Amino acid sequence: MTKILMTGVTGYIGGTVLTRFAQRPDFENFDIRCIVRSPEKAEKIKSHFKNVVPIVGSHSDFSLMTEASSEVDVVIAMADCDDVDAATGTLQGLKKRFEKTGSKPIFINTSGTGVLSDTAAGMYATDTIWDDANPEQMATLKPTQPHRPVDLKIVSADAEGYVNTYIILPPTIWGISRGHLFDSGISNKKSVQIPALIRASLDRGQAGMVGLGKNIWHNVEVHELSDLYSILFDAVLSSSPNLGHGREGYFFGANEEHTLYQVGKSISDVMFKMNKSKGGEPSTFTKEELDKYFNGSSYLGSNSRCRSNRSKALGWAPKKTTEDMLESIYPETELVIEIGALTASEKL
Repeated sequence: MTKILMTGVTGYIGGTVLTRFAQRPDFENFDIRCIVRSPEKAEKIKSHFKNVVPIVGSHSDFSLMTEASSEVDVVIAMADCDDVDAATGTLQGLKKRFEKTGSKPIFINTSGTGVLSDTAAGMYATDTIWDDANPEQMATLKPTQPHRPVDLKIVSADAEGYVNTYIILPPTIWGISRGHLFDSGISNKKSVQIPALIRASLDRGQAGMVGLGKNIWHNVEVHELSDLYSILFDAVLSSSPNLGHGREGYFFGANEEHTLYQVGKSISDVMFKMNKSKGGEPSTFTKEELDKYFNGSSYLGSNSRCRSNRSKALGWAPKKTTEDMLESIYPETELVIEIGALTASEKL
């Protein structure tokens, strides 16, 4: 049985990926371990999947990650992509695995296209488009970019020769995740970027955006993103010819593009339909609002444009469009309101 360690399975991406793997016809051929902080959630996972063994603890626990990684053939990391200690512990464990077996283990890590972000603050669209099949271009990313310290550590480990590494970089992820893990409250069913904009817009009574909302990001539907993990996993295990790894192992999980203005306008239209605002154009978040809602960051106003050429060469073929994403904002808003109401009631 292929031994796999997954992190982040109680999260949005990780829960969706574990659900996707459970749909594979060969799922029972895997011996899967997953890091889970909550003992209660660990018991629920254990009762639902007979071949998934939860390890209660944190992916930030260096010694735990080292030990757990040293016992598997594959690590699929889907937790905090900026946790250098987690990545270091994982790599140390995988190095031990290599020294013990003589076979290179596999590390599939989740980063994000935030690594491409600039300082546009919503004021302009960039012409710079990054290509995952162009390692020379990818190598020019500054080490100070978001997520870059972990990415560089992983690529460096591949160059040392004891592990084959692959980095999946999702853009704006959208959609409400489905399946038992989400229905039972084990995993988080919502994304980050669009719900954050929805929450802020509801609180201020009008849809908002950073700057003029001219900046461009790519997007992907969460279940289609999970397909990429499964397809890449197959390609890696089958030693697919011409499959790059290390500095040639970046895989963008991106499909179509959108501007922040488009998201803001759709939120405005939804709020109007729900009688939450007067509708109209989204307005620019003030400095005070950026401080209140986004810790002073104008990150959501950055540009992050890319082409998933390497991912699509594997056969990954996402179908959901930007229009689909904008239409999803209504149910996303319903969910944000529902969660907000539950949180408020818990405080009473």
